[in-house]
Amino acid sequence: MRVLAATLAICLPLALSACGGGGEDTSAMDTPAAPDCPAAPVNVVASVDQWGNIVSQLGGACAEVTTVLAGSSVDPHDYEPAPSDAADFEGAQLVVLNGGHYDEWAAKLAATSAAEAPVVNAVELSAGHADEGNDHAGEEGHDHGDEGNPHVWYNPTAVTEVAEAVTAKLSELSPDAAGYFGERNAEFAESMKPYDEAIAAIKAGATGKTYAATESVFGDMATALGLVDRTPQGYQVAAANESDPSPADLDAFLQLLADRGVDVLIYNTQTEGSVPEQIRSAAEQAGIAVVDVTETLPSDAKSFQDWQVVQLDSLAKALDVRT
Repeated sequence: MRVLAATLAICLPLALSACGGGGEDTSAMDTPAAPDCPAAPVNVVASVDQWGNIVSQLGGACAEVTTVLAGSSVDPHDYEPAPSDAADFEGAQLVVLNGGHYDEWAAKLAATSAAEAPVVNAVELSAGHADEGNDHAGEEGHDHGDEGNPHVWYNPTAVTEVAEAVTAKLSELSPDAAGYFGERNAEFAESMKPYDEAIAAIKAGATGKTYAATESVFGDMATALGLVDRTPQGYQVAAANESDPSPADLDAFLQLLADRGVDVLIYNTQTEGSVPEQIRSAAEQAGIAVVDVTETLPSDAKSFQDWQVVQLDSLAKALDVRT
């Protein structure tokens, strides 16, 4: 999440407009009624609510989940943890991170305040080198320079991998509740069917269709759907470096839209500034459908999967695909 400046000169600080987190207990957040836990609940800390919501569903009554950043008023990239955040990690039996450069502060807190707790790192799982031991990603010497897009909650495979890894770790930490966690995992998989079906429908009906995006947040999902990214390369590079596009790069983007060179524009509503607004206006003037996405769960989202399905349904409608 970034703010793109009207001057196209410097990258201004993030300015987002939703409520923020700070050690929120999400153990009972939007999870179905569950039977009593047959063992003492596992103490889990999640760095951000994209994963905290999933962990809460998987843990049910057998997990006490604290999500450090719930909401979108603070950019996880730039978050400066408070002493209370370190206290949240103390006593954690399991830590769930996004990983990479997205929430390095959380990896550092895990290493110092919860050194004995196993860590589920979504970026590492999605890269195919899951943390099998007790090492904490983000420690000195751990290089994430080639991590690619860190917004891996938009990667359907990564979501499944994280869910399986969390269930496995919870079962290891509380063997008496292993059966319970297995049931919760099965219930979670069942609840994900509308999400899976929407992805399958869009992939079947829209593979090869094109898009451009104001940010890379939706990139992994777009790839999973078979969509082709035509965002101008110079603009992509600027976005990846968290800087503003050059006037030439912005002009290339605007010309792409004016020429109706894409089928849809993916627009992150959690950004502010004249550049994304100018891009959106150009798409609308050209008659290109604009699909709104967010980086974090909206305040009215009942669950991770409901949030994702709403966005997928919007994309399917824009691409004239029946889900």
